[in-house]
Amino acid sequence: MYFCRGLRFMSLFRFKLWWMTQRMGSYGRDIPFETQFLLVEGSEGSPLSTGVGDGIGEPTIYIVFLPLLEGSFRAVLQGNENNELEICLESGDPAVETTQGVYSVFVGAGTDPYEVITSAVKAVERHSKTFAHRERKTLPDILNWFGWCTWDAFYTDVTAEGVKQGLESLEKGGTPPKFLILDDGWQSVEMDPNAKPSPVGNSANFANRLTHIQENYKFQKDGKTGQRQEDPALGLRHIVTEAKKTHNLKYIYVWHAITGYWGGVKPDVSGMEHYNSKLSFPVEPRGIHHHQPDEALECIKLNGLGLVHPKNVFQFYDDLHSYLASAGINGVKVDVQNIIETLGAGHGGRVKLASQYHQAMEASIVRNFSDNGIIACMSHNTDGLYSSKQTAVIRASDDFWPRDPASHTIHIASVAYNSIFLGEFMQPDWDMFHSLHPMGEYHAAARAVGGCSIYVSDKPGEHDFDLLKKIVLPDGSLLRAQLPGRPTKDCLFTDPARDGTNLLKLWNLNKHTGVLGVFNCQGAGWCRVDKKNLVHDSQPKAISGAIRSLDVDYLPKIADENWDGDSIVYSHRGGELVYLPKGAALPITLKAREYEVFTVVPLKGLANGISFAPIGLIKMFNSGGAISAYEFDPNTSTVYLKVRGCGDFGAYCSVRPQAVYVDSTQIEFSYEEECGLTTFTLRVPETELYLWDIRIDI
Repeated sequence: MYFCRGLRFMSLFRFKLWWMTQRMGSYGRDIPFETQFLLVEGSEGSPLSTGVGDGIGEPTIYIVFLPLLEGSFRAVLQGNENNELEICLESGDPAVETTQGVYSVFVGAGTDPYEVITSAVKAVERHSKTFAHRERKTLPDILNWFGWCTWDAFYTDVTAEGVKQGLESLEKGGTPPKFLILDDGWQSVEMDPNAKPSPVGNSANFANRLTHIQENYKFQKDGKTGQRQEDPALGLRHIVTEAKKTHNLKYIYVWHAITGYWGGVKPDVSGMEHYNSKLSFPVEPRGIHHHQPDEALECIKLNGLGLVHPKNVFQFYDDLHSYLASAGINGVKVDVQNIIETLGAGHGGRVKLASQYHQAMEASIVRNFSDNGIIACMSHNTDGLYSSKQTAVIRASDDFWPRDPASHTIHIASVAYNSIFLGEFMQPDWDMFHSLHPMGEYHAAARAVGGCSIYVSDKPGEHDFDLLKKIVLPDGSLLRAQLPGRPTKDCLFTDPARDGTNLLKLWNLNKHTGVLGVFNCQGAGWCRVDKKNLVHDSQPKAISGAIRSLDVDYLPKIADENWDGDSIVYSHRGGELVYLPKGAALPITLKAREYEVFTVVPLKGLANGISFAPIGLIKMFNSGGAISAYEFDPNTSTVYLKVRGCGDFGAYCSVRPQAVYVDSTQIEFSYEEECGLTTFTLRVPETELYLWDIRIDI
């Protein structure tokens, strides 16, 4: 297919085996290998639309291309030097061949990009019947609570004592974690005698293989090297029971690879022979050769992987997950998922093998974990996305790399753009971060807009509690936005990491307010020449832009049916309230690596010409997430709110209110005549998830 010059596009492609990132351009030759999602900006008169106009002054048409799974083959897109759009079909098994593709790509078009994408994915869902859209999945409750992950705090040196220290440290500071991810380091693993280990550093040894379902000695009561406690009560169970009882944890997840461990399950190891694990050697897809080399993949290619036979993989998962569930574990983070696509030879190909593994894994999750307890990780391939009927949370980008200065702005931009596609299948997970980090506030603000779970991987005693209290309430709950956070329409085809001109704007929705994050992400990006993240501008300039209320694309859905388009905008860092008339723009300038978060509220007209807009807890990043209910009496201009949390609550009122009541008790409030900001303080509630009844007489 000829790709028209001058039409802007945004592609999501895999820059390494595990992860996607974005690339923008306007020529077919710029579309990368391994493109799994393509959005093109056309107009009514463009050759890619169905209209007949001249394209001048006509509505923008958004065209989405979704390469699909067809039988045993997976399709991806790529451009060539003739500006043609090519479709690449791959089975991953030399014995599985074809000469044609009939349903290899779905194409959809319309005037609203978000609706076009959602409609396209739902159409593919109806056609394929192999996966479920995010809206039909059960989101696990961990999304609503603050968490702590052991990875960056300890890496694989994690111990039971370290877990205890980390939980105590966060709890003492007033931000108690309610879920824990026990990451890599708890399992029983070893290398083959002649294996070549990977450079461990701050990562796992990718040459290790799983040797037992149960935990290693570090997580057994009075455990010692080389010894095993066979009594389950002396294993993970005693640690889980103590952690939940002492620290009031609600959920504990543990890490494992989709193949058990990085190097798979050790073949013929005592007690695990019935899984029929055989040594297999990965063969990476052709398109991945053009992108970033990966240390983990190279190590696994060198040493091989102990692959459980697909006929036995449900039994493997069920044995593992039932043991974990019996210990009180509530879910799993299943990592290294894309390795399956490299192992399809001899199994009918990558698509068949992925389907078998995902069906078995999800069946085991349903059987053993009541709250759909699974996080998918290292899983940015369509083999898995189009095979998932159950999994509802997916890591949305490469890792948070605390010591890589190039990675932080890249991380925010990549998650934002990846969420456009991934968010149709699952709720994107923005990964852990460190609160006490030079970019900690930047990361925290993005996650508050992202609608994701929020968890840190701080070392014990190394926390910024002032920052954490902008996202975590004293009961450990979050003010989570309702949708996957996505770039605004005017950011879809700009490159906020590389073009030196544009800011990244990220929008989301609460029940009664919108939230808009703005980030200066300029200065670093993934380099297609060096095939890695690079700082291309060590001193990026300040960037100026503007926000509008309808940058929150779904804002009309939460507004009154008589809404005239006027809004109130409150800036978190600036602490300023602005009345924004319909169509008006608010200018903003951000220096390198700066951000701002805006709460955007449709203005509501009450009796006697009075106007009102609730903002929320103004010291929190996502202020409006605190508002659970919002009603008013049109005859008396009395406003009724139900609000969760504590601290300073803000609202706009065009006149000074007469009185404010919280749970029927009148309280003091302040009113700023020049801007209409009304504020009062809510104390810390005594019960978890308590909703304050607020009445404002105007």
